[in-house]
Amino acid sequence: MTTVLESIRDWLTDQEVSFREVHHEPTRTSEDSARVRGEELRNGGKALVMKLDDDFALFVLPADRRAHSGTIRRTLGVRKMRFASAEELAELTAAEGRPGLVPGSVPPFGQPILPFPLYVDEAIEQNERIAFNAGSMTDSIILGVPDYLRLASPTQIFEFARGE
Repeated sequence: MTTVLESIRDWLTDQEVSFREVHHEPTRTSEDSARVRGEELRNGGKALVMKLDDDFALFVLPADRRAHSGTIRRTLGVRKMRFASAEELAELTAAEGRPGLVPGSVPPFGQPILPFPLYVDEAIEQNERIAFNAGSMTDSIILGVPDYLRLASPTQIFEFARGE
C-alpha cells in the first residue's frame, strides 16, 4: 500500500523535480501550516475538493485567499456547487487499500495523484514556491511554482480567489 506522500515523492523524483519535505506537528489551519513550514501564508497551496453539479473537482488557491463560488460557477457554467463532505472526500480518495484523505490533507494535484480535474487560481503564479500538506496533517512538500504547474497540468488556470 503506497501512501499519498510516497506517491507524490516518487512522482517528483521520477520527474527530477527539486523539492523539500517537512515532517511537522499536526496542523489544523493554513496559518499553522505556514508557521511549521517556515513559509509565508501566501505560499501555501490550499486544495479544496468541490462538487460541481454532479461531478467533483479540485481547486487550488493561495492559502491567504478564499474561493469565490460565484466566479467558479459562472466561469465553469455550473449551477450548484458545494464543498465535498468529509465522508465523500474519504471515499473519493481511497485507493488500493489506502484509506481516504481527510480535510486539510489534500495535496494540490489531480491525475496521477488524485482522480479530479484540477483548477488553479492564477494568483499561484505570483509565488516562487507552493507548500502543501501531502496526504497527511503532518507531512508537507514545498516546490517551485513553475515545476508545480508543469507537473500538475491544470485543466484550467483562472482567477477565482479573493483576498481574505
